[in-house]
Amino acid sequence: MPEIGSARRSFVRSAMNAPYLERGEEHDLAVRWREADDQDALHRLTQSHMRLVIAIAARFRHFGLPMSDLIQEGHVGLLEAASRFEPERNVRFSTYATWWIRASIQDYILRNWSIVRGGTSSTQKALFFNLRRLRARLSQGPANRTDAEMHAEIAAAIGVSPADVALMDARLSGPDASLNAPVGESDGTGSDRVDFLVSDEPLPDEAVSDAIDGERKLAWLRSALKCLNPRELDILRERRLKDDGATLEAIGRTLGISKERVRQIESRALEKLKATLLRDHPEVAVFN
Repeated sequence: MPEIGSARRSFVRSAMNAPYLERGEEHDLAVRWREADDQDALHRLTQSHMRLVIAIAARFRHFGLPMSDLIQEGHVGLLEAASRFEPERNVRFSTYATWWIRASIQDYILRNWSIVRGGTSSTQKALFFNLRRLRARLSQGPANRTDAEMHAEIAAAIGVSPADVALMDARLSGPDASLNAPVGESDGTGSDRVDFLVSDEPLPDEAVSDAIDGERKLAWLRSALKCLNPRELDILRERRLKDDGATLEAIGRTLGISKERVRQIESRALEKLKATLLRDHPEVAVFN
């Protein structure tokens, strides 16, 4: 471990001591790298901007991740900037590279800060990286300001909903906790956190029972439908057995009868169907 710390300090000193590039020299190096794939030019261009990477990485050290990892990810962003930089646009490389360095570090933090993926949209990402700063600034205001009022102000500043702010605030207020962590007795005989999660889904045995009952009732219905004549069966199919049931008027126009006559036939068919089901399967009454 001491060797790692010494190597990191040596790397930082080397980066800080790298000479600054004049505008013309920077342009020439960028052109050599872009047009001739000159690796030496790339090395000099990136080495002279490592102090920028270290400075940006230092802004994110309060997220609890190793500084060396942040610098490494920033260097990845620096290389990405070098591969995309267009020297003919007459923009300093440091100006262009800053966005790529910061974006690379932020993506690394979002991937590793928590096992729960967060910041999947640009607004959530902005909320993640600005919430603490905005909350600290607002906390210097009136002492009687509630969390709800703070969340509303932060939401307005970033452009998200107060519910999103409250959710992110809760996530940032504590570390991740395993659902398999024991609760209560420490000798391994207690319950895990997952045991206290409540689900609205039915229990496995209930789901199986419901599926079996559904199949049984469907078989009974198919058998009972045989008691109906063709007209009664057509009307019930159109009115009751389709997702978008037809109206009495529509069926009446198709069959050339009045809607009242359709209603009478439907009512009689339902009575016949019910009587057949109760006769052949008396247990149907249990499901009513």
